Amino acid sequence: MAIDAHQHFWDPARADYPWMAAPELAPIRRAFGPADLAPLLKANGIDASIVVQCRSELAETAEFLRIAHATPSVIGVVGWADLTDAALGDTLDRLRTLPGGAKLVGIRHQVHDEADPDWLLRDDVRRGLTEMFARDLTYDFLVRTRELPAAIATAKAFPQARFVLDHAAKPPIADGGSAEWSDRIAALAACSNVWCKVSGLATEAKWDDWDAELLFPFVQHVAHCFGEDRLIFGSDWPVCLLAGSFGEIKNALEACLAKLGTRAREKAFGVNARAAYRLA
Repeated sequence: MAIDAHQHFWDPARADYPWMAAPELAPIRRAFGPADLAPLLKANGIDASIVVQCRSELAETAEFLRIAHATPSVIGVVGWADLTDAALGDTLDRLRTLPGGAKLVGIRHQVHDEADPDWLLRDDVRRGLTEMFARDLTYDFLVRTRELPAAIATAKAFPQARFVLDHAAKPPIADGGSAEWSDRIAALAACSNVWCKVSGLATEAKWDDWDAELLFPFVQHVAHCFGEDRLIFGSDWPVCLLAGSFGEIKNALEACLAKLGTRAREKAFGVNARAAYRLA
């Protein structure tokens, strides 16, 4: 089974997405749903996907679970829940009783938008992570280079838990990369309980001036650090449309992974996502 482990659905006419307000994001400021994604998956040889949170509201998580319940190709939901809420355990239990609740595989928060780079180290956040991991859920790190030290400390604090790093921590590709990003990625990869999504890279480059060759050094670095068993493919559709079509993004990342060997490519497109998210 080929899996796209990172895609989104949204409708700006029905909900507010603060991160989408920038003028340059106008091309994706419209509704995207399962009917839009289905032909893209079929055309690109992808069998299933994991839908990932877009806004910090429980209502969205419940909606994604309903979509997953009605859409066989959506095999997992990485939703949002308030990690600082003392009643988080009850909230997670309630989500699992909803239609599609069995497809809740993880939780994510937009940590890179928090003013405090050490937000993950807060006592109330740690308490929430404990409740989450007690229910065998995976936590997705949405961080940049600034927040990587806190992510490293968090992964070390929960050695039996599972973490997935989204978008390889958004390397500054448009600026040519940075030694700080490279070094911190290596430190995070030293934690064997962390997987890395090879996703969202084209939109970290100049949107109108990138190709697989430009992305390859960054893919190669995370591959060197994480190894072939902890790389996961994600399209980041429809955000990726800012830089290229679903097919262009998929083909570029596939080309990068293929350079690392057939096994690395095959594992990144399915096996590793199943391990990271405990997919049936």
